[in-house]
Amino acid sequence: MQRHPRSSIFHSSAWLSALSRTYGYKPIAYTTCPSGEELNNAIVLCRVESWLTGRRLVSLPFSDHCEPLVDTEQDLEVLSTALDQEVRREKWRYLELRPLGRFDIAPSLHRRTLAYSFHRLDLAPELALLFSNLQKSSIQRKIRRAEREGLKYCEGSNESLLDHFCGLFTLTRKRHGLPPPPRKWFVNLMEAFGENLKFRAAFKDAHLVAAMMTIHYKDTMFYKYGCSDAKYNYLGSMPSLYWRAIQDAKKLNCRFFDLGRTDIDQQGLIIFKNRWGATESKLNYFRCGTANESTHLLDLNNSSSAASVARRVLQHLPSSCLSVTGRILYRHSA
Repeated sequence: MQRHPRSSIFHSSAWLSALSRTYGYKPIAYTTCPSGEELNNAIVLCRVESWLTGRRLVSLPFSDHCEPLVDTEQDLEVLSTALDQEVRREKWRYLELRPLGRFDIAPSLHRRTLAYSFHRLDLAPELALLFSNLQKSSIQRKIRRAEREGLKYCEGSNESLLDHFCGLFTLTRKRHGLPPPPRKWFVNLMEAFGENLKFRAAFKDAHLVAAMMTIHYKDTMFYKYGCSDAKYNYLGSMPSLYWRAIQDAKKLNCRFFDLGRTDIDQQGLIIFKNRWGATESKLNYFRCGTANESTHLLDLNNSSSAASVARRVLQHLPSSCLSVTGRILYRHSA
C-alpha cells in the first residue's frame, strides 16, 4: 500500500514496525482485494488491547492522520460494513479512524467526532518567496535573531543527538504537564527510518536550547516532535530549526512540509503554524462504537477538570519519575 498515491508515512512499513516493536500493537489491513494478490486498497488499523483503557481498533495510534486508501464507493461500503460487524462481533470498545478528508462509516454504529486543526505548507514556491510569506515580526525577525546570536546547529540520526533530544523533550513535556513517550519509541523510529529521520538541535554555547525530530517520506517532510528551553525562546531557536527543516525539504524536492495536528484549544500553537504560511484545515477523527464513547481516561490533552488536575500533578514530578510514567501509560493511551 506504500505505492498508493494517498499513502503517507503513517501507512509505511517503517512506521508500523516502530509501533509494533515499541507498544506491541499488531497492524491489520481491511481490504476487498483477494487473498494472495497485491493490495490496491485498504484501511490500516492496529489492535490496541489494554486492561486499563479497553480493547479498541485505531487507525492509527500516535499518528496525526491515516487516510483510508479506498478509491470507490462500492469498496468503501463493503469495508465500512465489515468494520461495523467486527466491532460488534469482537466487542471492541470502539473503532477510531483518522482520515484527512471525509469518510462515512456504517450508520448503525454510534459516532463521535474529535476535532483538530491540521497544517501543511506547500513547498512549490521558490525559497525566497516562502521566506517572504513568513510573518515578519514573529517568524522572520526570530530567524534573523538566531543567526545573529550565532547558535550552533547540529543534525543527524545518532545516539548522541537522541539523548540530547529526549532530555529536553522530557523537560518540555513536564512544563506542559504531560508524560513523554518512552525513549524506546524514538530508538525504534530512528532504526526504522534511518537517515530519513533527523534530530535537529540548536545550541547556545554548549547549552541545548531547542530540538525537533523530522522524517522525510516520499514527497513530504514531516515535523513530528519539538521541544525547547523556555528561558531561551527569545533567541529564535525554534523558528530557526523550522526554517532549516524547510530548506532541507526544498533541497530534497519535497512538495509539502507537514506540520501535523494541533488540539483545537491550543490557539497559540495554531497561530504559530499559521504564521508560516501553512494551509490550515480541519482534521476530524471518528470514534465509532455500539455506545456513545467518551474520551478515554488517559487522554490528558482534553479540557476536562480531571485532565487539568492530572497535568498539574505531572508538572511537579521529577523528570525521572515522569519518564517512568510515560513508559507505563503510553501503551494504554493510543
